[in-house]
Amino acid sequence: MPNEEAQAFHYAVYDEVKRIPFGKVTTYGHIAKLIFRPMNARQVGQSLKFLPREISQNDLYNIDNVPWWRVINAQGKISPRAEGMQRQEEMLRNEGVDVEDGKVSLVNNGWFPTTEFDIEEEEDDDDEDEDDDGDEDVDEVTR
Repeated sequence: MPNEEAQAFHYAVYDEVKRIPFGKVTTYGHIAKLIFRPMNARQVGQSLKFLPREISQNDLYNIDNVPWWRVINAQGKISPRAEGMQRQEEMLRNEGVDVEDGKVSLVNNGWFPTTEFDIEEEEDDDDEDEDDDGDEDVDEVTR
């Protein structure tokens, strides 16, 4: 049984994974951003690994009510593991997702709702941009 902090992390992962629409995929890293833990993509994978396989009334989450197969790596690849890789491919194909050689097109099938981390990255990019004419902004220089 995981400690309370680990359990809260697992539950946050499972809640976000349940939001992924039918026929779409997202990445471990994006789930990490959605739960405000952008540096914990690997732990997202671990949470899905610990998803209960046996269905019990005591479990809020299990492999039947959390669509774990919709989470793949940042390159669009299904992470290799024993028999789970083939099952994941099959589950995705049943949802109409094209899987070729263990890879899914994130452009065609990706689900990536904006997070506050994406907004921060955009703001950082904007701060680095110059004005259209290439000169510094006069207001900034005179302040």
